[in-house]
Amino acid sequence: MNKTEIQNLIKELIENMNVSVKEITVSQEDGSNTVWYSVSVSEPHLFTSREGEALSSLNHLVRRIIESKTLVEAGVESVNTPILIDIGDFQKKRVDNIKAVAHMMAERARYFKSNIEIDPMSAFDRRIVHDFLSSSTDLKTESTGFGPSRRVVIKYIGGI
Repeated sequence: MNKTEIQNLIKELIENMNVSVKEITVSQEDGSNTVWYSVSVSEPHLFTSREGEALSSLNHLVRRIIESKTLVEAGVESVNTPILIDIGDFQKKRVDNIKAVAHMMAERARYFKSNIEIDPMSAFDRRIVHDFLSSSTDLKTESTGFGPSRRVVIKYIGGI
């Protein structure tokens, strides 16, 4: 699916909730392959309350719809759909907070020259940490644990 089709899908899903969509802007950060869809709606609190549960569900639903349509069109088994829907900069603030924690823990790993565990987090949040620290030559990240206790471990491997 192209960006316009995805915008139309997002708009349709939100408007089916009786919430009007004012504007959808599409952007992509430097060095990231994730496409951000920033949506301006009449009632953003419906998506951002309860720690963004509805926004998270909207993201999941859109990814699954895109994946199913892409699978049918392409005839392939799996598709990675790097998109993120944001309402009221909720996701941006969340990602920035996760990156700040990752940066702080990375500095701690460098200072103590040891492994540092971050509190358990979702797969999406762990991916943000892995991507954020992927360019560090003296650190390595890996996920450990199972289920809701799965966490990122930042390992100091030396170097610069």
